[in-house]
Amino acid sequence: MIATDTEPAMRADNLYRFFRTGDEETLALRGVTIELRSGETVAVVGPSGSGKSTLLACLAGLDNPSGGAVSVAGTRLSHRPERERAALRAEHIGILLQSGNLLPHLSLVDNIELARAAAPGDRHVRAPRDLLEEVGLGHRVGAVGRQLSGGEQARAGLAVALANDPDVLLADEPTGELDGATEERVLALLKQRAHDGTAVLLVTHSRSAAAIADRVITLVDGRVAA
Repeated sequence: MIATDTEPAMRADNLYRFFRTGDEETLALRGVTIELRSGETVAVVGPSGSGKSTLLACLAGLDNPSGGAVSVAGTRLSHRPERERAALRAEHIGILLQSGNLLPHLSLVDNIELARAAAPGDRHVRAPRDLLEEVGLGHRVGAVGRQLSGGEQARAGLAVALANDPDVLLADEPTGELDGATEERVLALLKQRAHDGTAVLLVTHSRSAAAIADRVITLVDGRVAA
């Protein structure tokens, strides 16, 4: 982990995001400032359309804010060329989306290896099989993504997100389609990762997911609610 006790693992300063369609302008984020510190779990909650997914995309460097900036491990992520953002993302950030975390024609091991190939240097401390064991899929190492159940896909996606031992893990509705037992297992894995030093941010509608957080941030109409 690169972030120190005095430096946040990730910081978003005064983020604004506007979308324009014809003459209409939508304000998705309105001056959002947050910090994520190593070892803490933060849940972002709020009604649909409040800006949660837009915030996660900006934090991940998948989208650039219209105003403000995001930094990770002390390095500015926003407003850089996509190639530079992709390199910083591969080195410092793990992303668990609601879907699309796996290439369905590749084995789970190959999906992890592909994620690792994108990262500079050598941050790899655990073999792919060990990561799959950690998420309870040690018996499925040879399976391809399309052969997995929904719960298995969620856990395999988490293994891929953790492939490069990220400083920050960003998860968008990580338990949205899971049954109660699988949700409990995934949340335990996320909490363990935070205990090991990763800053974990969950965008969620789940009360169970919010309950494991050290802090809960509520977004309403693109703003952090008081």
